[in-house]
Amino acid sequence: MRIIGRGFLASGLRALADQHSHAVAFAAGVSRSDGSADAEFSREAALLYDTIRDCLRTGQRLLYFSTSSAGLYGHGAEQQPTAEDGPVRPSSPYGRHKLAMEEVVRSSGADHLVLRLAYPVGSAQRPHQFLPSLVGQIRNGQVRIHRGARRDLIGIDDVVALLDALLQRGVSRRVVNLASGWAVPVEDIVDHIEMRLAIAADRQVTDVRPEGAVSTALLRRLLPSATRERGFGPDYYRRVIDAYLTDRELWP
Repeated sequence: MRIIGRGFLASGLRALADQHSHAVAFAAGVSRSDGSADAEFSREAALLYDTIRDCLRTGQRLLYFSTSSAGLYGHGAEQQPTAEDGPVRPSSPYGRHKLAMEEVVRSSGADHLVLRLAYPVGSAQRPHQFLPSLVGQIRNGQVRIHRGARRDLIGIDDVVALLDALLQRGVSRRVVNLASGWAVPVEDIVDHIEMRLAIAADRQVTDVRPEGAVSTALLRRLLPSATRERGFGPDYYRRVIDAYLTDRELWP
């Protein structure tokens, strides 16, 4: 696999570098979901156009990592879990950008697989990303909570394992939510981090529009065994957090 990018996601995908020679993983996108800088979006678009051209020349399959966040799917706690073939209601410049890049990939004629990724977690993450940011705030004694927000956390090792299984099965020209399927209120995530670190941080709470869950029905149909092996469920996020804290040697 050829991997485009040098960030957290790209580093996780290195485990597949010696496999799937027919695939090119585009993991060089904008890394901040709250980003709205036109220059960053333009840089990603230009690199994506070049990568598509290369894939059309070589016949390789392009793996494009999009997002399954509310930035793409929109808000609404009462709605059904959002599926890949359902309506999208982008609520941020980041979500609109990702949707536009998906359309570029789909209409390019290149063999492709679009992966709408949840919130990957791993020890190599940068401080500004979701879980490291929360952990850092809590360790500093004060944490900002957006009440109404939910996060579907998924371990980077599980992301890699599921991508490997999708490629082994030959899945292409599809859009797939790559997530655990369990969207957890941010307050519950903070509760678990505080319990593990034995810290009770001061909380600054802001109410935001409610966020719903992401459907993983397609992923489970495509990979019934692989998804079962991941152990997804209501307590999965706790294992992801515990593994992150252990890897960073933040708790014994």
